[in-house]
Amino acid sequence: MKQYNRQKTVEYAKKWAYLRNPNYYNFDNVGGDCTNFVSQCIYAGSGVMNYNKKNGWYYLNGNNKSPSWTGVQYLYNFLIQNRGIGPTGVKIEQKNLQIGDIAQLSFDEKFFSHSLIIVKIDNPKNIDNIYIAAHTNDAYNRKLSSYGAKKTRYVHIEGEN
Repeated sequence: MKQYNRQKTVEYAKKWAYLRNPNYYNFDNVGGDCTNFVSQCIYAGSGVMNYNKKNGWYYLNGNNKSPSWTGVQYLYNFLIQNRGIGPTGVKIEQKNLQIGDIAQLSFDEKFFSHSLIIVKIDNPKNIDNIYIAAHTNDAYNRKLSSYGAKKTRYVHIEGEN
């Protein structure tokens, strides 16, 4: 397994948190850009996509992308289940988070609807000391606790196949 470059992920997040990379479609007006942005960040740190049409993770243009590139639950499923090419992840507890990992939020306790990239963690490692970058409501170094989500799940990016 190839190592995931967490520093490149965070550098990308910092550069593009308040901007839109012209190489990617902006989904703000069609459901939100949060998972598209998180996928871009992960790609910056991994450098490889999975072009499997059925269950891959890729972006060619706004009309030719995998559901996992822009969909909260689809990204989670891809990362957790991926045994092919591309980044792989595992669901973890908050205490095991690292920068470059992702958080996904549920505001109704039923569906996870927002994806964020972890850019900074202070000690002690609690929700008030975890900082994220995000799109849709653009943010960089925003406290995760400020969202007031009812549920949060974390995915540790293990590396890439």
